[in-house]
Amino acid sequence: MEALIPVINKLQDVFNTVGADAIQLPQIIVLGTQSSGKSSVIESLVGRSFLPRGPGIVTRRPLVLQLVYSPKDSKEHRSAEEVYRHQETENLSWNPLVQLSQTVFSKGTINLEEWGKFLHTKERIHANFDEIRQEIERETDRMAGSNKGICPEPINLKIYSTRVVNLTLVDLPGVTKVPIGDQPEDIESQIRNLIIKYISNPNSIILAVTAANTDMATSEAIKMAKEVDPDGRRTLAVVTKLDLMDAGTDAIDILCGRVIPVKLGIIGVVNRSQQDIIDKKTIEDALKDEATYLQRKYPTIATRNGTPYLAKTLNRLLMHHIRDCLPELKVRVNVMISQFQSLLNSYGEDVSDKSQTLLQIITKFASAYCSTIEGTARNIETTELCGGARICYIFHETFGRTLDSIHPLVGLSRMDILTAIRNATGPRPALFVPEVSFELLVKRQIRRLEDPSLRCVELVHEEMQRIVQHCGTEVQQEMQRFPRLHQRIVDVVTQLLRTRLPATNSMVENLVAIELAYINTKHPDFHREAALVSGLLKSTDGLVEEHSPMYRQKTPRPTSTPVSTLFKHIPAITDGHDRSPPSNESPATPQVNGSPENKAMTPQKPVNLLPEVPSHTSRKLSDREQHDCDVIERLIKSYFYIVRKSIKDSVPKAVMHFLVNFVKDNLQSELVTHLYKSDQAENMLNESEHIAQRRKEAADMLKALQRASQIISEIRETHMW
Repeated sequence: MEALIPVINKLQDVFNTVGADAIQLPQIIVLGTQSSGKSSVIESLVGRSFLPRGPGIVTRRPLVLQLVYSPKDSKEHRSAEEVYRHQETENLSWNPLVQLSQTVFSKGTINLEEWGKFLHTKERIHANFDEIRQEIERETDRMAGSNKGICPEPINLKIYSTRVVNLTLVDLPGVTKVPIGDQPEDIESQIRNLIIKYISNPNSIILAVTAANTDMATSEAIKMAKEVDPDGRRTLAVVTKLDLMDAGTDAIDILCGRVIPVKLGIIGVVNRSQQDIIDKKTIEDALKDEATYLQRKYPTIATRNGTPYLAKTLNRLLMHHIRDCLPELKVRVNVMISQFQSLLNSYGEDVSDKSQTLLQIITKFASAYCSTIEGTARNIETTELCGGARICYIFHETFGRTLDSIHPLVGLSRMDILTAIRNATGPRPALFVPEVSFELLVKRQIRRLEDPSLRCVELVHEEMQRIVQHCGTEVQQEMQRFPRLHQRIVDVVTQLLRTRLPATNSMVENLVAIELAYINTKHPDFHREAALVSGLLKSTDGLVEEHSPMYRQKTPRPTSTPVSTLFKHIPAITDGHDRSPPSNESPATPQVNGSPENKAMTPQKPVNLLPEVPSHTSRKLSDREQHDCDVIERLIKSYFYIVRKSIKDSVPKAVMHFLVNFVKDNLQSELVTHLYKSDQAENMLNESEHIAQRRKEAADMLKALQRASQIISEIRETHMW
């Protein structure tokens, strides 16, 4: 099981190259308040002093520290070929063999006890730990400034040594309350959010550091650990500065878990004081003093406290934690490989032959466009109607229902029909219902079918334009890759549709004009109705005289607009008798002497004229008039239904032939004609910058995931126990 921690270190290295933290790797997060001794604990685990030290906030960036046990005979981590780049050239010998020895073998890692490597300095080896401290300070100042500011970007450091156990630690900035230097006012919340981000990882172990000379109940580290790990399954507490407790007090109750119990345990350690650091007291001496202090002060629990026990405990906890997390980690890596492979496929490959690629995209688009209309697309939309289904809906639901809603007599009142009959007879009273009045009225009603028919063409045209945005996910991905090509394709389709619109509108207008051109009263369906009407006409012989007191009420008619406004200029014809107008209307009757009142109401007229023809007024119709109106209404209805049925059938056919089918048949040739030109291919197939960037990121991430999968698959079952 000792091999598990190096596996996680390898995974950490793999994902550090792509800068991604999508994979939540098992690691130990060191958490504590400012100056609680976190850095001292880490240095004790490493056995060397290499972290920036001092009062106030010193750790201002997360430090991801990988400790790698590397014995002298290790061939995995030690190499003679690793050349130390900063060499003292003045000490080089004139002897070539000595030069080779100095520049290669003595500067490699094969003879080193311990050394460090930073991710940001690539393969540069730091054998001097003072250099490591200086590099950490330089890198911190570079990103976080030199006046106490913090930065969430981590520093990655790997330390190889013959005296460490395999561990992965993350040292975080200490929790602080009051901003100092150029720290922002919300420094507390910034540090808190940074800490929560790391300790929220369910695969992490929380190392909560608390100073022994403070009250354990007020520990900010324990409080934050409980927020994300209420059960305490992955929290280990460390009590530092045991030697600085007040005289007469001890930490026995705290270390035994009687004050605040922690599931993974509480371990006490003794740090070097600031004076020890100034005096350059070594870690080895500090560990000896720590062991002596624990044996003297806490002899019963000395073996379960101290830095060596802490290192072994962390190593054991991390190994068991990795073992528990590994199956889920393997599944997650495999799932993400599949996701990023699909994402990379969606971005397509780099374009090599642009002319060939352009022709392929044009062909694919034309095919997808036609498939969307015909309903044979591979990816059928399930959220809404689109393409051919929407065109069908326009024809049979929108257009069909609109025509059905038009009443044959809309806008025609009984008085309108009667007026048309009288106007068609001229000065002679009519014995029969004149045919001219029927033709005039029925043509007027047929014209009402033209506007809905043209609106149908407009709706289909809009849908044909809309299909460009809904013609398959594969085509849409190509369009996103090449925005200029997408715009040109949209322009060509729009222009093609626009050129077909006048011809389609003209054909639809002609369909209505054809119906208006010849009223076919011999139509088989209309002929039967006309025969019934002739029977009705014969029954008029038994009607009573016009002046009979028997009247029938005028039946209301559906109207779309006020009829009086349409026909107010047409004088109404009465039945030939003078009727006194109602007293409340008070019409201006001409006076023989030309009274001023008359002049005010009407233009100047010669005297001795008959009274004006009465304006359009409602009145009861005689039986004869009622019968004539019934005959005309019945004929209009019958013929209107015939024409409406014909228009409902012929308009969709015309739209399909002149617009839809024409565009389907000619789309590809139009696109090739306008777009497939060698001088334009280079310009149109320039990818948008964000697509190229995303493809590179997805490719790097996929490569890292595949490498991670390979690393995990190398773990044998025997390594797990």
